[in-house]
Parts: sequence; C-alpha cells; structure tokens
Amino acid sequence: MAFRLLMVGAKLSWFQSKSLFVGLVILSVISNGFLAHGIYRNVTSGSVIIVNFDVGVDPGSALMFQRALDQAASGSASAVLIQMNTPGGLLSDMTAIVSSIGNANATGLKVYAWVPPNALAASAGSYIAMACNKILMGDGSAIGPSTPEVVGGTSLEQNHTQAAMLKLMVGLAEKWGRNTTTASRMVQLDEAYSVGEALRYHLIDGHANSLSDVMSQLGLNGLDQVIVGESLYEQFISALSNPILDGVLILVGVIAIVLDLQHGSIALTIVGAVSILAGLVGAEVIKASILGFFILALSALLIILELKLGHGFAVMAGVILGAAGIFFLANGITYSPSPFNPITEIIIVAVIALGILLGIYFRWILGPIRQKRKMTGPESLVGQSGVTVTDLSPTGEVRIQGILWGAEAISGSIGKSRRIIVKGVKGISLVVDEESGSAKS
Repeated sequence: MAFRLLMVGAKLSWFQSKSLFVGLVILSVISNGFLAHGIYRNVTSGSVIIVNFDVGVDPGSALMFQRALDQAASGSASAVLIQMNTPGGLLSDMTAIVSSIGNANATGLKVYAWVPPNALAASAGSYIAMACNKILMGDGSAIGPSTPEVVGGTSLEQNHTQAAMLKLMVGLAEKWGRNTTTASRMVQLDEAYSVGEALRYHLIDGHANSLSDVMSQLGLNGLDQVIVGESLYEQFISALSNPILDGVLILVGVIAIVLDLQHGSIALTIVGAVSILAGLVGAEVIKASILGFFILALSALLIILELKLGHGFAVMAGVILGAAGIFFLANGITYSPSPFNPITEIIIVAVIALGILLGIYFRWILGPIRQKRKMTGPESLVGQSGVTVTDLSPTGEVRIQGILWGAEAISGSIGKSRRIIVKGVKGISLVVDEESGSAKS
C-alpha cells in the first residue's frame, strides 16, 4: 500500500524507475531463489530427527518444524526430538505447530521435547512442549509463563483469548497425564516453573542434562541422529515476522527514495525499493493490522509532500506518524509474550529522532541548495521584463537581460518586438505575457 502511494506521489525519472525494478528483482531472488531450499540430509529408517528450536515461535520456525515432520514421514523416522530454547512468539504459529504434533502422533510418530540446561520453554513454547509425548528438562531450565496477550485488544478480546489458551493448555496436559492444575496456573497466573518444581508437580516427565541422557531415557540410544535447524529462507521469514522491523523497513524505504529524488543516487533507490517490499512481505506474513498500514501510508504521503514544501516540517510529521504506524502494525495480533518491550521503545524513540534530524536536513541543508538552484536557473527570471525576438504563436524566442530563451505566450499569441514579462517556467522554457501598454521596440 505504502509503495503504491509512493509511486503515485512522486514522479520518478527513467533512471530511478529502472533502479526500483532492480531492487524488486533482488528481493525476488532472495525470496524465491536459493534461500527457499533448506539443506536436507537423507533420513534413514529408524532415525531420530532433532529439531534445533532455539528460535522464536513465528512463521519461519513453523516452516522449519513442518519440514522436519515431512522429513520424518518420508524417511520413516522413529521419533522427533525438539531441543527447545525459546522465549515464545506468535500464538497463530504455536497452534499450527501444536496441530502438526497432533497429526504426527496420529500416524504413530512420537514427538518429544527437551529443554537443555539454562534454556527456556517460555510462553508459546510452553504449549508446544506440553503437546509432546514426553518433556525432559535440564538444570537451570524453566517452563512457562503462558499468558497470551492481544496487542491493542479490548479486555473482552483478551479474556476470550486467555480462556481459549487455558483450555488448550489443560487439554494438552490431560492428554499426557500431567498436572492440569499447575498447567492452568501458567496461563491464568502467568507462572513459570523450574525443573525441580515442574518435576515435583508432575508437569514434566523427566530430568536430563545431556543429549545422550535424553536418548537413553527415551529409549533412542544407538539410532542415527539428523539435526534440523532453520534454513536461510526460514531465517529470512523469521526476521520479517517482527512487526517493528517491518514498519521500520517500510518507513526507511520511503525516506531513502525521497532522498534519492533530491540526490539521484541509484543505491538509495535500490535500497528503498528492497526495504519497502521486504517490510510489506513481512507485514503480510504476520497478517499485520490494516490500521498500521493506513497510518504508514499517510506518513509516506507527508514525507513525499516535503519535496514540494521544503520546510522540513512535513518530513518530521511524516516520520513521527510513521513511528505510530509501526506500533499499530501489531494491533490485534496475539503473542505470548508481547513483542513490545524496552528495546521496542528505544527503536520508536530512535525513529522519532531520525524524523527530527531529517527535518533539520531538509530545512537547513537541502533548503539553501534548492534555493541556490532556483536563483541560478530559469526560475530566477520570474517577474523580469524582456522583448520578443520572434512571434510567439504560442512559442518562440525572447531576449531577457541579453540572453535568448525559448518562451510560450500565455495569451496564445504575441507579436515580434513586443515587451513581455515572465510569469513562470515550463520545463526549460519561460511562460510569458505581454506587458500592459507595451509598444514596439
């Protein structure tokens, strides 16, 4: 949306349009080319697939997990082990992974979770762990808390979501014979449990500090191990699943292209095009809020308007409004935990500071340069008098301050050797009108 408004609001040169095209091609190659292919290792019958889940719960990690399950199914693997250290993330992707685990179990494939020493199965990760056939944890590890948060949602939306997640957590605990009361406290009271507490309350199934210990307890010793982690493409999708990053990419892309309209740098146009498209792709991946898109589109229009006004205030207002748009991109999306934290606040403040600096740049640096160009070009002749050298019907030549200029008559026709006054500029030609009471010279 912001990209379309940018194209409408600013007339790009042929060179800049070609640069935009190059930028789109670059991002297309990244999105659909070699990054789309993970590194696969053949899975032999009876292998154990170990999923390195040391990432957030997002579309990228959901793709990785589904890929691991597909490999397990195609290679007749004996089991899948999730080696987990995650802070949580998007509930939509968590429920997709939980559903995938259920589908795998239905085919007879067992899925286990191991939280290594000093690692986390937090928030959305706690639901994934609870969906597994068995959960093992190492020293210093923790499971929970599990309270979801609807960003910008009403209290009713929050209550509905929390009630649904409570039922999911309790249902998963019941399925594997775990303590439902303790599981419910993770959701209702936002509690987390150490390995000792989780064992004491029968929230997990065992304690293990090494992979070999895990394999022994699960009866998987001696089986071939296939390690699966996020491919480059999945990492790319994970990175773009952050609404803060998506908003910043869109805003920075608009700024880069607007600056390029002042400086004519191919690099800025390519960077801007790639940045905007990457932000839009990421926002689409997480199904970002339309309100956030709308606010960012308005901010883009204000930044583009600066090209006309030149006083710096439009770009300041545009970037500050864009900072609000970044915040609202996540509006209505359910997370566990929320993506907004002190680092987010620092990013928003940095964006606002960027807007102020850009306003100063447009007003005090670009402004004088643009004025100097105006004073030395055809615009400097507006209001000056001269004489027609040829008939203007409506175009011809005039002489002003001893210099010949191409000119166009406002009235459509002015005779030769008539006094004229410059009313404006059209391209590299002057727009003139006959002086009142002028006589032949």
